[in-house]
Amino acid sequence: QVQLVESGGGLVQPGGSLRLSCAASRSIFSFDLMGWTRQAPGQTRELVAGITSDNTITYDDGVKGRFTISRDNAKNTVYLQMNNLKPDDTALYHCVARATLKTFWGQGTQVTVSS
Repeated sequence: QVQLVESGGGLVQPGGSLRLSCAASRSIFSFDLMGWTRQAPGQTRELVAGITSDNTITYDDGVKGRFTISRDNAKNTVYLQMNNLKPDDTALYHCVARATLKTFWGQGTQVTVSS
């Protein structure tokens, strides 16, 4: 079983920044995709950003230019740098790791953008 431990969420004012971290319990080379999803109350879950094992990166259109996903293979950690945060970014953010036969999820970290 793989453990994904997220950290870095919290309350921030509009225009502020947060960095989310997702530490995996095994080498992230074993996953063909790692990323971040988010789900706001009453909304469907959406993929915010993803990074593949060969470093191909995708972003949801709503976060392009504001969010940056990166990975540190030595630390088995994926990051999501979030800048210029907006109230619409408020959601529960989950780390996701996709392997060949199974997808793993972290427990989630809450991000709240409010003045």
